[in-house]
Formats: sequence, structure tokens, C-alpha cells
Amino acid sequence: MSGSGSGAAPGTFVRLTTGPAADGVPLHALVEGSGPPVVLSAGLAMAWFDWDPVAELLVAAGRTVVRFDRPGHGLSGPAVRPPSAAGEAHRIAGLLDVLGLGGEPVTVAGHSLAGFHAEAFARLHPGRTAALVLVDSSVEERPRTTLPAGVRTGAARVLGRAVTAAGLPAALGPWARRTAVRASRAGGAGGVVGTGGTGGADPAARDLVRRCYRTGRVWRGALLENSRYPDAAAEVLALRAELPLSAPATVLAGHDPGARRPDLDWLGRQAGLADALGARFVVAEPAGHLVMLDRPHQVARAVLYAAEPGARPGA
Repeated sequence: MSGSGSGAAPGTFVRLTTGPAADGVPLHALVEGSGPPVVLSAGLAMAWFDWDPVAELLVAAGRTVVRFDRPGHGLSGPAVRPPSAAGEAHRIAGLLDVLGLGGEPVTVAGHSLAGFHAEAFARLHPGRTAALVLVDSSVEERPRTTLPAGVRTGAARVLGRAVTAAGLPAALGPWARRTAVRASRAGGAGGVVGTGGTGGADPAARDLVRRCYRTGRVWRGALLENSRYPDAAAEVLALRAELPLSAPATVLAGHDPGARRPDLDWLGRQAGLADALGARFVVAEPAGHLVMLDRPHQVARAVLYAAEPGARPGA
């Protein structure tokens, strides 16, 4: 397996030139292993290497693992249009086609904001979905916006250009990344580190972090995606009302019982999401929001068992 610990940037670059997601953006993608395919999609401002521990386990278990960076994330080119849940779902489908993996249903796993994209894929492409896994997914029961989407998008673009021109990504990008990772892991914000915990440390190779997070491209991509967050949430709710979820689903929620203030409200909302989807509900603990770094074995088990409704991933 060609991981990111060596500091190299494995994978390839592809462009989607046909289909509903065609925008010509160079997409960084990495395909490893053999066997039933799995797609791993990372959350807002995250990169392909944040799945490294999970991908290694899945490859060892006989899976073909596909990871990619959305436009403006990781090593992919900058976004040319505002993102949407359906657009990113179609991007996953188009990427699989370009990679020659369009013939077999996939298990699609989405973390955080990418949970919207993964669920949209499962609803819009039911025949291509073997199972759905939502890893501490974003949840919005009643998404609201105070400004029109165009205004929010324009403001995000202006802010992104200003931040880049001021040199903030080069000066603060890697530090901001490391700070966010520490705060999003068990033990990183006053919690108690459990078995296998690393105190909230960022395990990513420093040269890869610098390569990605010192660029204004990634900051602009994150700002743009965040500006359309409520729209993506509303889009997914509309898809739930229109299109059934035919694939088995798992909601895997992170929970850090050792934190000074364990977020039980978030855990309840994740359980509510599982109820709404008719999904298996699993709690990973101790884990912060970055469950794939805190509990990679549990995430891998959830993916491996996802297509078997009667199975239980275990703890």
C-alpha cells in the first residue's frame, strides 16, 4: 500500500469531462487494493490522507479503496462552481466511471459534511450503492439561511481572495490544520485519551500538510463549501422526501465520555439520524469528530459489515 507517511503524494489526477458533474477540475484520486469497492469521502477542509489508517485496514481485508479530494481540497484543483449535495454525488459516480469502477455497487462512506454527499449518492444512484456509512455525519434537522445563496457564495469568494492575498495560508495554514485536528480528536480538548489514542495529535506527514494547507486554494475551497452548507443540508432533506434509501445504512457516531463536557446532544442527534434513515446506529468511543483517526478499526468494521443488515460491527 502506498500511504502518505513517506511524504510522497500517491495517486493520480483525473478530469470529469462528461456527465452532470463535468467541470474539468483536476481531481486527485487514490485507488488501492482489490475486491469489493469502497469510496471514502472526507469532511470539510480534510484531505485523502486523513483516511490512511482506515484505508490500510480495508485494503488488508480485501477491499478496493477509493479516496479523492473534492475541488479545492487536498491536491485537487480549485472549485469552479459552488458545490451541492447532488453535484458531489454525481462527482462520485463520474469518478468511479473514469477510474473503471462503474460496474460494481460500492459502499460509500462520508465523514462530516461529506455525509450529505454520500447519502445523496445512495439516493440518486441506488443501483450503484451496496451500502452507506455515515461517519459522525453533519446533521441539520431544520436548515435555515439568512442570506441568499449567491450572496453567501460571493462573500466566501471575496474572503478567500483576501485571505490568500494577505498571505495567511502560507503563514498559518499548517498551524490551523494541526490545531483543528487536535481539537477534533479524543483527548485533544480536555478529554481522556483511550486505548490507541494519541492525545489529539495530527498523524499526517508534515510535508503533505504544508503542501496542501499553505495554499490559498484549500482555504478558498473550504470557505466556498462552508458557504453552501445549509443549502446542501436542505437538499438532502428534500431527497429524503422524494427518493427512498434502498441500501443498508450505518450511522457511526463519535463520542468522548472522558471530555469535560461530553456532547450528549450530538449523540442524540446522530441517533435521530439513524432512526430517520432506518440505519444501524453504532457509537465509537472514545472518539472525537475525527473518528477515522481515533477509532480506525471501528470505522473499518462498520464499512466491512455495512452491506450485511444482520451483522453487528462490534465495539
